[in-house]
Amino acid sequence: MSIIRYKIMNIHEYQGKSILKKYGVTIPEGIVADTPEAAVRAARTIAEKTGTCTWAVKAQIHAGGRGKGGGVKIAKSYDDVENHAKAILGMNLVTHQTGPKGKTVHKILVEQGIFYPGESPIHEYYMSILLNRQTGRNTIMYSTEGGMDIEKVAAETPHLIHKEEIDPAFGILPFQARKIALTLGLEGKAYKEMLKFATGLYKAYDKCDASLFEINPVFKTSDNLIMAADAKVNIDDNALYRHPEYTDMRDLSEEDATEVEAGKYNLNFIKLDGNVGCMVNGAGLAMATMDIIKLSGGEPANFLDVGGSANAETVEAGFRIILKDPSVKAILINIFGGIVRCDRVANGVVEAYKKIGNIEIPVIVRLQGTGADVAKKVIDDSGLHVFSAITLKEAAELVKTQVN
Repeated sequence: MSIIRYKIMNIHEYQGKSILKKYGVTIPEGIVADTPEAAVRAARTIAEKTGTCTWAVKAQIHAGGRGKGGGVKIAKSYDDVENHAKAILGMNLVTHQTGPKGKTVHKILVEQGIFYPGESPIHEYYMSILLNRQTGRNTIMYSTEGGMDIEKVAAETPHLIHKEEIDPAFGILPFQARKIALTLGLEGKAYKEMLKFATGLYKAYDKCDASLFEINPVFKTSDNLIMAADAKVNIDDNALYRHPEYTDMRDLSEEDATEVEAGKYNLNFIKLDGNVGCMVNGAGLAMATMDIIKLSGGEPANFLDVGGSANAETVEAGFRIILKDPSVKAILINIFGGIVRCDRVANGVVEAYKKIGNIEIPVIVRLQGTGADVAKKVIDDSGLHVFSAITLKEAAELVKTQVN
């Protein structure tokens, strides 16, 4: 039986900030642009509205560490805005979160400058909200050490990471917001602004069914405003039916193409870095299958759950998706025939195999459950380059033989 998948939809910084603004969180004025000319127009509009004479030009990709990779620049003139836009748009931005392949920048955010060197008081904080699965409560993590890698802060100075657990039945309570502001050492106007910020941030997280809201840095300006200078937001895919307005925020160009294709067939697919493709029905069985692959000397190339109603169409789609990975040396299909009959799946495998044609790598099919004996005969009599197995041990031995 398949289980409901837990998957997230990433959105861009400017989209996350638009959600924050809706819930009363202060953000810098910003406009998205996709050409240098549009970037300059955006800078002029922001200057007219705010009086700023500096702007941040920020690459919009689904990854952190953009500044270190050259994807965030400060402009002090319209010429700077244009030049930075030309440099960033179209660049292949590599950060610690993109991997060595990097991501191509298609959009930039031109934003009101909020950093004024030499003026005081100015400080950067860190704040995020996510679910603590052990306690079943949402947790606000915050620190005085914003604007840098929070992982490094946690590793080297863990006492500077603070947590406030929120009961989802009540939401963030006033005393909790006050505790956060006091722990961060704020007073006066900045203290009141932080109460508003923390409360609005939690409401945004809760109301849009997010799995993560991370603001790094939370910025205290020279006039003691508290602003979200960045926004990393993940929304739970399973809740998107309640938020059609957020569905439109999805940027398919930022996602893995095979995962996007798998979603069209309602397949739960995650790309991995192995050499054995696997296709199963059920997330638990998928985990066991990946263990079997590793025990046999291989490495799983993907997680692919076809669900409880596997048929020729879904099996064919699964085949095509797995075969797009050139590192795959064999495919293991592991199906438990509870809801679906094994012989039906076997016929689907044979039909899909013939339809695709020219599958040069070995395919191991392990079918267990209702109709397993008939299914094995269907596979064995197909005349195709497909090996059948009944037990996991047999499947593991076949994988080991074919891969090693």
